[in-house]
Amino acid sequence: MTRGRADVNPKKRLITWIIVLVFCCGCFYAYTRSRGSSALEYGSKSLRKFGSSYWRGDEDTTDTSTKHEEDADDGFIPKSFPVCDDRHSEIIPCLDRNLIYQTRLKLDLSVMEHYERHCPLPEKRYNCLIPPPPGYKVPIKWPKSRDQIWKANIPHTHLATEKSDQNWMVVKGDKVVFPGGGTHFHYGADKYLASMANMLNFPKNSMNNEGNVRTVFDAGCGVASFGGYLLAYDILTMSLAPNDVHENQIQFALERGIPAYLGVLGTKRLPYPSRSFELAHCSRCRIDWLQRNGILLLELDRILRPGGYFAYSSPEAYAQDEEDLRIFRAMSAFVERMCWKIAVKRDQTVIWVKPLTNDCYMQREPGTQPPMCRSDDDPDLVWGVPMEACITPYSNQVHRSKGSALAPWPARLTTPPPRLADLGYSDDMFIKDTELWQRRVEHYWTVFGQNLESDTFRNVMDMKANLGSFAAALTNKEVWVMNVVPEDGPNTLKIVYDRGLLGSVHNWCESYSTYPRTYDLIHAWTVFSDIERRGCSIVDLLLEMDRILRPKGYIIYNDKRSIAEVIKKYLGALHWESVAISDSQLVEQEEDDVVFIIQKKMWLTSESLKDSE
Repeated sequence: MTRGRADVNPKKRLITWIIVLVFCCGCFYAYTRSRGSSALEYGSKSLRKFGSSYWRGDEDTTDTSTKHEEDADDGFIPKSFPVCDDRHSEIIPCLDRNLIYQTRLKLDLSVMEHYERHCPLPEKRYNCLIPPPPGYKVPIKWPKSRDQIWKANIPHTHLATEKSDQNWMVVKGDKVVFPGGGTHFHYGADKYLASMANMLNFPKNSMNNEGNVRTVFDAGCGVASFGGYLLAYDILTMSLAPNDVHENQIQFALERGIPAYLGVLGTKRLPYPSRSFELAHCSRCRIDWLQRNGILLLELDRILRPGGYFAYSSPEAYAQDEEDLRIFRAMSAFVERMCWKIAVKRDQTVIWVKPLTNDCYMQREPGTQPPMCRSDDDPDLVWGVPMEACITPYSNQVHRSKGSALAPWPARLTTPPPRLADLGYSDDMFIKDTELWQRRVEHYWTVFGQNLESDTFRNVMDMKANLGSFAAALTNKEVWVMNVVPEDGPNTLKIVYDRGLLGSVHNWCESYSTYPRTYDLIHAWTVFSDIERRGCSIVDLLLEMDRILRPKGYIIYNDKRSIAEVIKKYLGALHWESVAISDSQLVEQEEDDVVFIIQKKMWLTSESLKDSE
């Protein structure tokens, strides 16, 4: 009796099953790639403690497979989070070009939409810990970090080759050194700044102009040497650049301890209020200022203070070929219609100055372009708001005062600014808030204890800055603070800038526009209560804070005790550890609030350790 063809030739059946299995595996791989899950390697990497914390030396033996333990009140709490693929050690979720490709967003590249924020949907977010690169070390301390960093921390040296003739950066052994050069100032930012101060006839050739120049905006900043050298003049610079072909320039700036932000002059307003900066700067920043009816120049106009300067160092300002001359003439004619005047033009730089009052605007002929903005346009509304090709007029107060009426620095920090009235705040409220946060910061440092070194912190973030009084209380320390004002709360960021501080608007239900491992200290005052009230994920926020916090960095949590108890359950999974907890009744807050100090441990994946050995 015949038994059937399969029994006659079992080898064919085996081959058939192998083909089917390979096909299924291929389909599964393609599916996971499309879902973005290739970023995660669940359980594929083990963590090892790398170095000890400042206070404790407990071994960190948690592996990275996603494990949970049951909790009677909150369901399942993870004992560990997976570690993202090494390729994502520099991931910026809302500025991820791979996300744009995967979601096939239709963006206009000519207006830089692909460099603007595009955040993943909640189901597409990374639920993994971002690993440091192989050989990562605790960053070099300020002020040495201005001039040198560890090469292993940002293992990208293409700019050293590409910009070798401009002295951006030089690789020397295991370090990257920054000689202070830039595209336009090859021989050093210090000489360039002295020349600019001389051009403007500032006393003693000092860029701070006796405290009247305090906040500066640098567009297309490179590795931020311009802003880095302005710090010596007591000037804070918001150095801005996109995640473009020079993709690591902002990362280098932040690793150096220089204020910087990932952003672009594209289609949306910059996340800064009107009248924020005394000086804007562009040194061969490769921006087409005349595009779209001069909309980018008008965005600069919005963020410049009355009497503010725009320093423009570019071939158009000094070259004699026909095309550069045409561009400069067109640009000069346009800014003249904006009521800017040339303050000085010398060698390779032209500096325009913005008017102090509305007089020039009111004297323009009807129909003059660009137009004035509508009376109902709020120039301080910036989060996700499209730019407008119009001139922002001054308020009646500014017009009457013939300027911002701000005190020179450092008195500016503690002097109530006129724009308090816009928010309905009194001078007395401002003074009391400043004094309150001085006491709170003193309490924080008491909780930290004696083991806190003077150079422990350099890059600091205040996640809910309000009037900027936390940052004001830190001015006697060698730190700079990114003051973040939530987009759904009172628009207090203009007060922050009027105090001579820096900051940005943000929505903490989304990822922040910075690289991993940016900040040494994150201050979270009532942020988690806000997130809970908005219905956003506390776990997502914890993972985002872990992303932007440097290894061995700290978090100051100042919020409800009940939420602190929830966060405690995630410490092990995040490779954080509790440093101290204090009843915050000592700092005049709600009865249920606590101050909770947390430190992030230093860890590397086992694969990274092998690569670094």
